[in-house]
Amino acid sequence: MGRGRQKAKHTKVARDLKYYSPPTDLSALQRELQAKRAASSSDGDDWAEDSDDWADEDAPSAQRR
Repeated sequence: MGRGRQKAKHTKVARDLKYYSPPTDLSALQRELQAKRAASSSDGDDWAEDSDDWADEDAPSAQRR
């Protein structure tokens, strides 16, 4: 007999979780993204270094038949 009440309670909890939106600290997010951008730009271009390593693999082979 308690199944209806239990289901209603679970439905209410699920709905509360679905529409819950915690407060977002946008200034902290901005600082984090700027720190990551600064770190990645100071490291240099890693893709350019890797492209030299893989350039031979992408080139068509003259010995294929």
